Amino acid sequence: MRYKLAILVAVLSAMVATTVACGGTETVVETVVVERVITAAPERVVETVEVERVVEVEKVVEVEKVVEVEVTVAAMDDESMMMSDEIPRNRQLILLWGGAGGVGAAGRYTDHDIWSPYNPGTSHQNGSGILHEPLAFYSAFNDQEYPWLAESWEYNADFTQLTINLREGITWSDGEPFGAHDVAYTLNYLKENSGLRRSSQVQRDIDSIEEVDSHTVVIDFLGPRPKFFYFMTYKFDIGLYIVPKHVFEGQDWLEFTNFDLDQGWPVTTGPWHVVQTSPEQKIINRRDSWWAVDQGLVEKLPDVEQIVYVPNPGETQMAQAVINNTADATLDLRPTTIREVLARNPNVVTHSGFNPPYGYVDWWPISLLFNDSKPPYNDKNVRWAVSYYIDRDQLIDVAYDGAGTPSILPLPTYAPLQRYYDAIEDKLTGEYNTGEYSPEKGDARMTTAGYSKNADGYWEKDGNVVVCDILGFGIFNDFGPILARQLDNHGIKSSYSNPPDAGSRQNSGDASCGLRGHGGSVRDPYFTMNLYYGTDAEEAGEGHQSNIYFWSHPRWNEITDEVSATGIDDVARLEELWTEAMDIWLDELPDVQVIEWYHRIPMNQTYWANWPTHDNPYANGAFWHLTFQLILNNLRAVQ
Repeated sequence: MRYKLAILVAVLSAMVATTVACGGTETVVETVVVERVITAAPERVVETVEVERVVEVEKVVEVEKVVEVEVTVAAMDDESMMMSDEIPRNRQLILLWGGAGGVGAAGRYTDHDIWSPYNPGTSHQNGSGILHEPLAFYSAFNDQEYPWLAESWEYNADFTQLTINLREGITWSDGEPFGAHDVAYTLNYLKENSGLRRSSQVQRDIDSIEEVDSHTVVIDFLGPRPKFFYFMTYKFDIGLYIVPKHVFEGQDWLEFTNFDLDQGWPVTTGPWHVVQTSPEQKIINRRDSWWAVDQGLVEKLPDVEQIVYVPNPGETQMAQAVINNTADATLDLRPTTIREVLARNPNVVTHSGFNPPYGYVDWWPISLLFNDSKPPYNDKNVRWAVSYYIDRDQLIDVAYDGAGTPSILPLPTYAPLQRYYDAIEDKLTGEYNTGEYSPEKGDARMTTAGYSKNADGYWEKDGNVVVCDILGFGIFNDFGPILARQLDNHGIKSSYSNPPDAGSRQNSGDASCGLRGHGGSVRDPYFTMNLYYGTDAEEAGEGHQSNIYFWSHPRWNEITDEVSATGIDDVARLEELWTEAMDIWLDELPDVQVIEWYHRIPMNQTYWANWPTHDNPYANGAFWHLTFQLILNNLRAVQ
């Protein structure tokens, strides 16, 4: 049964209201007290300061509008439940996430009838991720590995061979047995077919796959590959999806949708099945049994009996839904908004509790990217000049009220990666200060590149003005326009927009500039280095682990291959290789670091308890990541 829920959009604050207001612009001078984050969690240090800021904003005209979305929710009072044959509210998990228009954009689901994670028309983030269980999970927040479909795995002495031992007694939801044939089929298909997610890595690593018996797979590599099993493991947005051979065999994976509810597709080994899907919502119900319970891997079936995905209706509407307890979690919100949510609903918590920065540092440091294969951004002097023109502290102060941190490397500031920051500290504080704001150094770089300013104040060479039209997603709307203004003020003709096709235009290299995160490393530098490997552009529509910068350097590729062949625990060798690689990266600066990304996810405790927080960091809180099942296993219904 579907109920229409009318969400009343209230203006939460002036910063939020500007997204719906009109009436020209006005200059506002305001003194605000902010808490400035000096270091990120877990050792977070905060100082309170008063700052004056002068901003030009749209004049605010407070408005109200009603946005209708359809979700399977009961009436809004706590005692009212669905009809007896329906699911009570405290067994439903309602998530506002995704929709056409890119990350953070309101819209409708365009992939509601695509449930294959290898089809370029969809992403694991939109629900299919929990249907394809992994060989193992890894949680960076507690640095713990969780064997899953695989019971154990072992490399030979020189890391040229991997043996994977699968658990016995697992079946797909249609009754077919899961086993070595599914793993071998998945890897062989990726090895033999290009253009699929994960296929380029598989082809660079694997020589052959042997199905030894029904529960044992042996992989022979093209050389030492000590990170391959970790590559397959689910963490954040990276992992290798194992598919059912009996369903996918004979299909073209780039076309196959894996969707037919009458046939029970998509099948799964997990505790979930799709019951309803449309452009307006996706509903996934819990199954009655699960091998992980039978084998004692988890204590019991999840308390969650139904997951409801509703397209993101916009920042203000998401906030109002959480305040009204009609949503349990949403896409991460901006500091101004989430502060208001916390003030108005005491049952809502964030990863950092009720205090700034209202979340955690994501694995996704944000950069300004270019197509480095085309003028003017094929010139490293232009790229460096752009970096010097960015005042990152101003971005954070104005857009986030100081609740944020600049990014200086394409690595998140996670504890296991700190040694790689330390290894090149002298470079970052010396010649290659990637966080420095210095218009003078920027001007010098542009002059070296042969540019001069024209009568309009823009840098020009041979009649061509340097243009940086920044394509971003809705989640960047608070700082994207400020960034564009900064560049424009220093002679780079710039604008900011977030069109529905921003991602695909970035992927194809059509955008002159773009804002994007780095879905790379969390333990050692390999997966971040791999983002710049070769000249491979987007793999079948997904931005994780593919070169969207169109930058290439032969020695970088060689070092990346050496890092791939070096064990995670061989820290001394990894630091040597990383240092040499960063001599190249810092000199070239393929993309320009801007800010660290924070997931400020509102987690509503009205119906659900035991969310992941800094006091209980069993996983990161992003339900769109591949570790979502770890959250589902831990959530407890509030009675």
